[in-house]
Amino acid sequence: MSEWQDFSPHVLREYALLADGERGALCGPRGDIAWLCAPGWADSAVFSTLVGGRGTYSVSPAETCVWGGYYEPGTLIWHNRWVTTNTVVESRDALAYPADPRRVVVLRRIEAVERDVRMRVQLDLRDGFGSRSVRELSRDAAGVWTARTGDLRIRWRGGADARSDGEGRLVLDLELPGGSTHDLVLEISPDHLPDPTGAEELWTATEHTWHQAVPRLDDTVAPRDARHTYAVLRGLTTAGGGMVAAATLGLPERAEAGRNYDYRYVWLRDQCYAGLAASVTEGHLLLDDAVAFTSARVLEHGDALLPAYRTDGRPPPDETTLRLPGYPGGNPIVGNHVNNQFQLDTLGELLQLYAAAARHDRLPPDAERAVDVCVDLITRRWDEPEAGVWELHNDWWSHSRLACVAGLRAIAAQRPAAPAAKLSGLADRLLAETTRRCVDHRGAWQRSPGLRGTDAALLLPPVRGAVAAADPRTLATLDAVSADLCEDGYVYRFAPDDRPLGDTEGAFLLCGFTMALACWHQGERVRAFRWFERTRAACGPPGLLAEEYDVRQRQLRGNLPQAFVHALLLETAQRLAGEPLS
Repeated sequence: MSEWQDFSPHVLREYALLADGERGALCGPRGDIAWLCAPGWADSAVFSTLVGGRGTYSVSPAETCVWGGYYEPGTLIWHNRWVTTNTVVESRDALAYPADPRRVVVLRRIEAVERDVRMRVQLDLRDGFGSRSVRELSRDAAGVWTARTGDLRIRWRGGADARSDGEGRLVLDLELPGGSTHDLVLEISPDHLPDPTGAEELWTATEHTWHQAVPRLDDTVAPRDARHTYAVLRGLTTAGGGMVAAATLGLPERAEAGRNYDYRYVWLRDQCYAGLAASVTEGHLLLDDAVAFTSARVLEHGDALLPAYRTDGRPPPDETTLRLPGYPGGNPIVGNHVNNQFQLDTLGELLQLYAAAARHDRLPPDAERAVDVCVDLITRRWDEPEAGVWELHNDWWSHSRLACVAGLRAIAAQRPAAPAAKLSGLADRLLAETTRRCVDHRGAWQRSPGLRGTDAALLLPPVRGAVAAADPRTLATLDAVSADLCEDGYVYRFAPDDRPLGDTEGAFLLCGFTMALACWHQGERVRAFRWFERTRAACGPPGLLAEEYDVRQRQLRGNLPQAFVHALLLETAQRLAGEPLS
């Protein structure tokens, strides 16, 4: 075997997520951690081969093998599992949990399941998306490696016999007897590293914390997937309550189409979807996180409310492009242009979230004040052009108005008669004007007054209570989406031009779950289950879903994992177990 083995990017369906709420890593099928930002979500990457940078951390069999893997139930503790020509070996991987916001701890335990096995471990840690090499690399008498990269300190235990290749990279060849294990503990922090904690203690705490964090969700139509998707959302949510939209940046929605985005920030809409999913049967902690983070932003920013924020509450930075090749077909963009947008629909989603919290008696005083701010903003700005749910050009998007109608009606149901009447009156006004401007010749909602054709997002406001299931506009829109935006059991968000579906972008997995909810809302359970099962099956072995799905090539596209897709999966799994809303 050569001294150093490079790893090319894999198809997205083969990556597993390791996350602890404060940051996330993607691990490929060769045990190669190809992506990790440190110390937090929006910091620069120390492993960046995913987007063409340098830096990776791999644990791989030395022999020819085939790969599989699985998560321990209700956790983000991942097992890479390889079957070689002679034996079976696993690598149990996780980020230590509960997390220290300032210190990354990567746990890897190699397990020789049956017979003796040879393994190759490689560590190449480079801050600044691979631009900052390791310095001050040394090994102490106990076999513990320490180093620096950029402003970060590194400590690596379990690699006492590793050797440096002269470029700051460490290589370790291991021979494990059958039935034995070997622990590796990597720590990364901008601060002085504390006295080390034993691997067994770290693993025990991680297991316990995950089991406490994720409910069983047995009363759903897909308990295993529901628990897993809750764990994914939990892993994307910081101790401060903010849930990032995805762990990655720059993964293309379509090859060389220029749609490459940085999703390592908190979209308020996405957080509302997660909070609503956590409120279907009882108020889970993801609901409290969503309420706390969003209400803080509403009260702090008011009329200048942005669609998205960093996890510490600051706006995302402006977009810049890294000087890296990028994931094949993509372009590594850092920052997000959403930092100068207004999206009206977010206000409606916020009101729906706060109404759900009120139903569970979990609406704190700050959120009560946030309700008033949102209502005031809708009252003053509902007639303005804005960017809408898909963050396109400013327009009078019908979905945004209907999301506000749903939010106003939801919060009105939690208010005394007089204020409820005022909220309902505003909802009626928005609904009437949207009907006047945005109903097409078929009686379906169209995207905006000037854009014909429907939008799959328009299926969701009726489910949320904007209009009744039996309303002719609801029925006509469901028929229009079914006729115009569906292909082979998948749903596209809208038709941007006259080209066939799939020629311009992939199907939107969020919209597949939205279609399932819309059919459930109509009482069409078989049809709803068909959409649900088709959409949730788009994942790979780790059970993660990206934003888009290439129907023809059967591949995931876009950043991974996409939080709002998992949020709708969680909601749908619970809704389908009950009766439709009246």
